[in-house]
Order: sequence, then C-alpha cells, then structure tokens
Amino acid sequence: MTQAAVLGANASIMSTPVGTAPGYMARAWVNFNGTGTVAIRASGNVSSITDNGTGDYTVNFTVAMSDANYVIVGSTVGSDNGATFVDSRGAAPTTAGARFGTWSTIAGSTADRNFVNIAIFR
Repeated sequence: MTQAAVLGANASIMSTPVGTAPGYMARAWVNFNGTGTVAIRASGNVSSITDNGTGDYTVNFTVAMSDANYVIVGSTVGSDNGATFVDSRGAAPTTAGARFGTWSTIAGSTADRNFVNIAIFR
C-alpha cells in the first residue's frame, strides 16, 4: 500500500480528535534554507520568505489569517551545532505574515540557520 493510500485510509482518524479537547491543525508551515539565498524546501499556505537580515525572516501567508492571534512554533539546525531558538524579534504578527529571528547560543546573537522549520497554529 502506498503512503498516499495509507494516509487517505486514515484521514478521519488523524483529523478527528479523541477526548474532549478539540483537535487543531497547522494553518501554515514551512521548511526552508535560511543561509545564503533563502529558499523554501516545502510549505503549506506560505507564499514566500522574506530575508530581513542575518537570522531575521518573515513568513508570508498565501491565504491571510483571520486575525493575528496565532502561535508561531519553530525549530532550526545550524552549521555551528549551537543550540538555536526562534523569537518574534519584537514584531507583532499580522494577518499577512509573521516576522521572527533565529539565534545561536554559540554566537550569542541572531544567526542564519541551514534548516528553519516554522508552523503556525490558530
């Protein structure tokens, strides 16, 4: 059975919450190369990435969010093997996109990362 067939056969299980809490899916997500020329590897509801400077990016949505009350979740991998994290760069999210920064604990500052993974939940 192909992966698509397995996913199709189990779609209702994956999208139906169990228990009393509702299930929520990502409204947007992206995996991109954050070094050199920024390039999207794969995405959903992301039209483009804006490179605002070293370790400073904006995810632009294909379909705008209903409001700016969403959550940004991210992870990164860099070539220096330092721990990394994502922050909002002090910028308020908008319905059109979200600005965020990636940091390196080794550099102690913003840093471009080889793999940047962002998910938006609302």
